[in-house]
This record gives sequence, structure tokens and C-alpha cells, in this order.
Amino acid sequence: MTAPRQTVAVVGLGAIGGIVAGCLRAADRHDVVACVRTPVSQITVERPEDRVDLPLVALTDPADARPVDWVLLCTKAQQSASTAAWLARLCGPGTRIATMQNGMGHAERLAPFVGGATVVPAIVYFNGERFAPGHMRFRRAGAYELALGDDADSRDLHDLLDGTSMRIDVNADFHTLAWKKLLINAVANPVTAITLQRQAVFRRPDIEALCVAVLDEAVAVGLADGAKFAPDEAARTMATLLTYPPEAGTSMYFDRLAGNALEIAAITGFIVAAGDRLGVPTPLNRAMLSLLSAVSDAAASPSAAT
Repeated sequence: MTAPRQTVAVVGLGAIGGIVAGCLRAADRHDVVACVRTPVSQITVERPEDRVDLPLVALTDPADARPVDWVLLCTKAQQSASTAAWLARLCGPGTRIATMQNGMGHAERLAPFVGGATVVPAIVYFNGERFAPGHMRFRRAGAYELALGDDADSRDLHDLLDGTSMRIDVNADFHTLAWKKLLINAVANPVTAITLQRQAVFRRPDIEALCVAVLDEAVAVGLADGAKFAPDEAARTMATLLTYPPEAGTSMYFDRLAGNALEIAAITGFIVAAGDRLGVPTPLNRAMLSLLSAVSDAAASPSAAT
């Protein structure tokens, strides 16, 4: 039997949101609308296997939005509060919100804005790059593009994305998976943003050694928080990071190039806060947090950088 079409709103058409929206449009199983600041009428995604060029319905005013079956929240974590007007219009009693954001703690962060809607976390593994409004490049970065929990809402999200080019892992230990992705973000994002270099920078022996030390701290915090890690988890994480294309950037790197505030609280800030809560020292992550905060604050107030 053919599954019924559902209504899907993609909030945020950056690299992640644009790629997901393009893949959904290419599968053409659901009615997709983008919620954006800059008007677009077409979505272009350069995928490993082909190129998507399709018309896209886009709204720029929350007043024009109506309740949908699914909201795919693809903004940066620090922009969650700015989506409140969209969420108020898009969320009805049966709406579910899939968070496709880096870091952890998203359900708690969104609670004030979603009413009774259910938040379904998803872990994003693919690498995206945005060239212009509505134009993205999609790079695979592992065996899966997304990871989901093994519960009813997550399985429904898996079905929603069925037929797209997204490969999805469903795992009962989602907490450990989320921590493992956080470990990658804990070094990939800060180091590329601070050095203003793409992932080739991790081929430097001194940078690799620094990253392993940062990861050792984060692993200790994750273990205290109940994550199930291997004894050599830091080294495994670094080995995974070194498999990514050296020309690939990160979300924090691209935000710094654009002069935007950085996605700190849900990544490095989360690790430091969790370490404080659990009694695990994180001096290197705390130093990274101070450097990132200074960069981010300068972006928010350019006069502070002079």
C-alpha cells in the first residue's frame, strides 16, 4: 500500500535544511514547504549520485504558515529561540518536530516554544555546504546520513524519509550515539573555527595530539553521563575524523567565515556544563569555550573586535 502524503515544514534552509528539503522534494512522497528569511523558488542540491533542481514552496512570514505533520528544525542550536514564531504557527496537536541540530539538550531548549508537540532528536552525519540561497552540496561522511532512536516517533521519522537518498541508522542506545557525535563536534567545529582552516588541519600532528587530549576530557564526561564508550574512544573518534575529506568544512567554520555567532552552547558549552554537574574537570574544553565565546561575541558586536 502507498503511504499517505504528509505535510513537512523545513525550518532553516542552510546546508543541512537545504539538503534534507532537496532530498524530500526529489523523492516526491510528501508536501514540503521551507520556512526561510530569504525568498527562494527552487532548491538545488549537488549529491554524490546526481544533481537535484526542483521548484520549492517557501514562506518568509510565519503568519502564512499552517500546522503540519512534521517540522524538520534545521537551524543552528543557538537560533532555536528565533524560530518561536514559526513553531507557534506550524505546531498542532499531532505535529512532531525532528531536531537536526548539532549538540545535545535540544528537547529542553525547545520546550518553551513547541507547546504539546513531540520533539524527535536526530543525529546528522553528512557534510553540507551552502553556496547560495537554495543551492547546497551534499557530501557523505560515513555509513549513515542520519541516526535515530528505536522508538515509535523515531521509526515514523524513518518512514517519512524513506525513498530519499538518506541512509538511516536506528539504534536503541541513542544516548551513546548522541555522545559519540558530540565527541566529533567537540574538536571538528572548534578547531576549524578557531584556525579558520578546513579539515585538512587535523592532519597536523600537533593539532591531532591536542584534539585527542580534548576528547579524553569529553569521554570522561560522557562516561559519567551514562554513555557506553570503548576504552580507546578518543582515538577512535580522531580516526573517524581523519576519514573525512580534507577539503570539507564544518558548520562553525562556515559561520565564522560569514561573521555569524557560533554554535557553542550545545557543543563545547554542553560538555563543560555537564562536567561541572557531574564533577568531571574539563580544563581544555573550558579553554576552548573561552576562545570560541570571544570569537562569537566579536561576531555579534563587531565593534568589540577592534
